[in-house]
Formats: sequence, C-alpha cells, structure tokens
Amino acid sequence: MFETTLAGSLPKPSWLAAPNVLWAPWTLTGEPLGEAKDDATLLSIRRQEEAGIDIVGDGEQARQHFVHGFLAEISGVDFERKQRIGIRNNRYEADCPTVVAELARRSFVHEREARVARAATARKLKFTLPGPMTLIDTLADAHYGDRVKMAFAFAELLNAEARDLEALGVDVIQFDEPAFNVYMRETVEWGIAALERAAQGLKCETAVHICYGYGIEANIKWKETLGESWRQYADTFPALDRSRIGQVSLECHNSRVPMELIALLRTKTVLVGAIDVASDRVETPAEVAAVLKETTRYVEPERIQASTNCGMAPMTLATAYGKLRALAEGAALARRSM
Repeated sequence: MFETTLAGSLPKPSWLAAPNVLWAPWTLTGEPLGEAKDDATLLSIRRQEEAGIDIVGDGEQARQHFVHGFLAEISGVDFERKQRIGIRNNRYEADCPTVVAELARRSFVHEREARVARAATARKLKFTLPGPMTLIDTLADAHYGDRVKMAFAFAELLNAEARDLEALGVDVIQFDEPAFNVYMRETVEWGIAALERAAQGLKCETAVHICYGYGIEANIKWKETLGESWRQYADTFPALDRSRIGQVSLECHNSRVPMELIALLRTKTVLVGAIDVASDRVETPAEVAAVLKETTRYVEPERIQASTNCGMAPMTLATAYGKLRALAEGAALARRSM
C-alpha cells in the first residue's frame, strides 16, 4: 500500500550538466561524459534509496530531454534540419528535428544507463520512455505526411526498446504521454492504441504518465487558461481503463483536477502525484498523506502508489530530494493512519 516512486527526471549534478534548466548542456564530451553519466545515475539511485523511495529510476541522468534522449539513436530523424513549430497544440514553440525518412532504431538506445541502474539497486526499477503521441508532437514531419502512421512507426521502435529493457531486468516501463492531456479526441481515437502497440508483449508492469508538464513558465501560464476545474482526465481515463496498460500516473497536488475523476480508473494501479513540481517549496509529510488519504475515497488503497506530479529536472538537487523524502515520509504516515 502506498509504494513510493517518481515520475521520471531528477536534477543533474553541476559536474555533469548546467544546473536548474531543461536542455542543460553537458560539461564534458566523449568517454568522460559517458563515465559522468554512469556516476550520476548511480548517485541518483542511491539518493532515492536514502530518501525512502520504493520503486527507483535512473533519474534520466543520461538524457538531456525525455523525448530527444530516445531520438538520438533513431535513424530517419535529422537533428540538423530543425523547424520552429508549435507543440502541445501550440502551447509553446520549439525548434524541432525533422523526420526525413523511414524511422529505424540504430541500436538499443538506453542500454548503458539501464545496465548501470539495474546493477545499482535491488529495489524495483522503473524506466521511462516517451509515448508515441508525444514523440510525434515534438517533431516536424517531412516524410510520413500522416500523424497516425508516424505514431505507429514510433510505437514499433518503442516496443523493441521496451522489450530490451525488460530483458535487462527493468520492473516497470513507463511511457510519458503529456500529449494525452492536450489532444483528448485523438487520444481516444488512436493514441491509446499506439500506446498499447508500444507495450505489446511486455510481461513487466506497464505505466502511462499523463501530466500538465514540468514546472516551467510556459506550462504554468497554460494552466492559468484551464479554468477552475481541470477535467481533461475525464476524456481519457475511461478509455485507458479499458486498455492493457497496467498503471496510470497523474497530477494531483496543487492542481485543479477534481479528485472524483480518479474513480474512472476502476482497474488500474493509480500513481497519485502528491508532489508539486511547479513550486520549490518542499511539502510536509502531512500534506502528502492528506493527498493520498483523499484519493482513497475513490480508489482502494491497495491500488495506490505515491508519486510526483511530473519530472523534476529543472529544480535544485536539494529541493528535488527534499521533496522525495517528504513523499516517502508522507506515504509512511498515510500507511500508519489507515
């Protein structure tokens, strides 16, 4: 009951990358960079364990970005040919690489960091991958001419990557799909089917992370336009509950998501975001416990895990790991009160 985990990214140490920003440039190159990524992954896992996190991750220490880290080993994507396009339904603009040819995976993309992470801990290990819809929403297309066709092409590559991760001993594979909170009709029409294709045949736990984004200015401004009640999950949860994905990770704390929407997830493990990533204030254990206990009004405690709202890459190390300690202590407090 109330196992603890994290949504994905954690801050990188300053000896690896520029601190407190997304897309942080690396401080090293070549094999020294690879060694530094290994060290940062090991350190991230150790800090998670010390904070009391039950299901740990690599903290995405070897990736500059949760999408582009995977794309680095995908042929057919031209990083030199960038186009400035609106993403997440024009929430903001970004200079995005262009798909110029048939997509293919050149190698096992995340093998090195997955091996390092698996060897570093005896605890359950989660590994995150971008979902098909979010991938295509972060790229310009000069080849497929069809969003759905390109999404399913990525789903096949993601499935191959996920199967390799499972074979290395990863316990939970999570697909990050913030686009599911933006394109609700498309999510139901084909997005969940593409997600299921990415997870096809996996025997490990599978999860999808749906959130309102990192705590960056563009996302915070977007949230201000969503009104007093954020009901996007109402469109996607019933369809996700019918899917073969086992876990759903969502944003709760300090959001305007009506908690009763969680009741739409009748059969899934629910990863409750009890840590706000849009604030540098570290939650108290009592605040975390209150979020979890509120969730039990709609979901059986045995189906609840305690998590963060989203990744914490732009934060300081002290803030991020302070929040993870609060998450673990709050989950323990909630357990004792049940």
